[in-house]
Amino acid sequence: MILLRSVVGKLWFTILLLVSFVLFILTVMLLEYFNNYNIDLTKKNLEITAEKIAHVLEEHEKDNFSLGLEVSWQIIDDVTKVVVVKSDQEIYYSPSKTNTKLLTIDDIRKDKELAKVLKQHKTVEKITALSTSPLSKKDISSYSIIGVPLDLSNGKKGAVFIYQSMKVMKETTRTTTNFILLAAGVAIILTTIFAFFLSTRITAPLRKMREAAFEVARGKFDTKVPILSRDEIGELATAFNQMGRQLKYNMNALSQEKEQLASILSSMADGVITFNRDGTILITNPPADRFLQYWYYEKGNSSSNTEAIPSRVMDLFQLAVNTEKEQIGEISLQGRHWVILVSPLYSNQFIRGAVAVVRDMTEERKLDKLRKDFIANVSHELRTPISMLQGYSEAIVDDIAETEEEKKEMARVIYDESLRMGRLVNELLDLARMESGHIHLTIEEVDLTSFFNRIVRKFQGMAKDNGIFFGVQVVGEISHFSFDPDRIEQVLTNLIDNAFRHTPKDGKVLLRIIPEEKGITIEVEDSGSGIPEEDLPFVFERFYKADKARTRGRAGTGLGLAIAKNIIEAQRGHISVQSKVDHGTTFSFFIPRK
Repeated sequence: MILLRSVVGKLWFTILLLVSFVLFILTVMLLEYFNNYNIDLTKKNLEITAEKIAHVLEEHEKDNFSLGLEVSWQIIDDVTKVVVVKSDQEIYYSPSKTNTKLLTIDDIRKDKELAKVLKQHKTVEKITALSTSPLSKKDISSYSIIGVPLDLSNGKKGAVFIYQSMKVMKETTRTTTNFILLAAGVAIILTTIFAFFLSTRITAPLRKMREAAFEVARGKFDTKVPILSRDEIGELATAFNQMGRQLKYNMNALSQEKEQLASILSSMADGVITFNRDGTILITNPPADRFLQYWYYEKGNSSSNTEAIPSRVMDLFQLAVNTEKEQIGEISLQGRHWVILVSPLYSNQFIRGAVAVVRDMTEERKLDKLRKDFIANVSHELRTPISMLQGYSEAIVDDIAETEEEKKEMARVIYDESLRMGRLVNELLDLARMESGHIHLTIEEVDLTSFFNRIVRKFQGMAKDNGIFFGVQVVGEISHFSFDPDRIEQVLTNLIDNAFRHTPKDGKVLLRIIPEEKGITIEVEDSGSGIPEEDLPFVFERFYKADKARTRGRAGTGLGLAIAKNIIEAQRGHISVQSKVDHGTTFSFFIPRK
């Protein structure tokens, strides 16, 4: 069955079937021809022999009839019998080993056809059955009988009857048939060998083409088929090699275009999302991935399912499908603002999807807000200590303080406010120096275990005083890392201090270290009150405070997170925040390896 399913088997079977059919038809026709030819030839020979006997008897009738009979018996062979009828009383039979008379005068006279030779004096031919024994009816054979008139002297009429058994003719036909069948069998065997050899020669290059086709399907487009002939198969091999070269050229061109498109998308500042009509995302670039991460976090899905498009984008897409025009919309997630431009993609005349361009407008919005709030913030931060300095100094100048203790108390307030103003000015100077790129970093190999143990001991007392759980979690294995320990400690101090100030009693603050292939990520997670969504874009800006009144004391100066951001960026890292009101806040920053 496996052979018949192959090309070799099919060609072999087809050629064998065709030749066998032709040989069968030819054999049948040859057998029929030789059968008829043998019968006709035998009849003709019998008739010639009978005429010769009649001629011999006519010549020897007068002088020696017995000699004529002897000559006649010499003419016939062993399988041929002769009956000579000279008159009703003179009937002569050819000698036989059994002395059995198969054809008697009575049989001749009773048979109407054979009797015509005697009565009408004409040649008769007939095939009939004769019994070898009058007592046996089983041994009955067919005989071919030829009757020839015999002209005697004195106007007498006689006859010569010659007959022969059909078994002799059938034996000759059987011999011929066996010879023809043997020749046909030899022809079929030779045809089988030739057909198998021919089909093998034809299919050998086809098998090589099949193997080469599988190699091309696996991506090996430089595979070549050897050209062994100049016929159609050779031309097919040439065409196959040309197709492989063209496929390799096209695949290289497509790969270059794909790499070029990927480079363009990766270098774009705007996010690009390509998706189908059903909302399945096809292509995104890094800014679009960040937008999707904010979306999934907003919806409470921690594992980024990049196959689902945000509903706002789908709404714009449906509107673009209905109007067949590009649509513009805005969306705010985690305090960041994006403008979305959705344009439909056409396949011929049908819309098969869309391209969404997502532009982060947070910086522009922040700049607008900072431009409006910076002067008010600076004025507010300086007005309070200046007012207190002015008021207490006037009280001292006007001798309002009567006792020495009151004067010292007023002087202490003036001193504290001056220190507060000094810290504010120093932090502003540090921040300005960092933003201008004049920050000095001391990068060294740091033992992370001792470093984070020092951080934990530093805040352990504050955690116990406030009834807050404080712990460290290391996700993975890492022992040393290169960074500026003093600056990173300053960043962690600021972040952990903020977490303690905004986390109620029985809450928790968790410091998490996540080693990565390209660097290290450090997260400060708390279960505090969280940051309102509208304030998230401004937490790393100057003078940002959780309380809108910006009161003194626990509120601080509002410059700590801005300084932390500049320290992390100075080490070529980045810092971010994720928060929900009443669900806590997570500050995370990433420091790359050297």
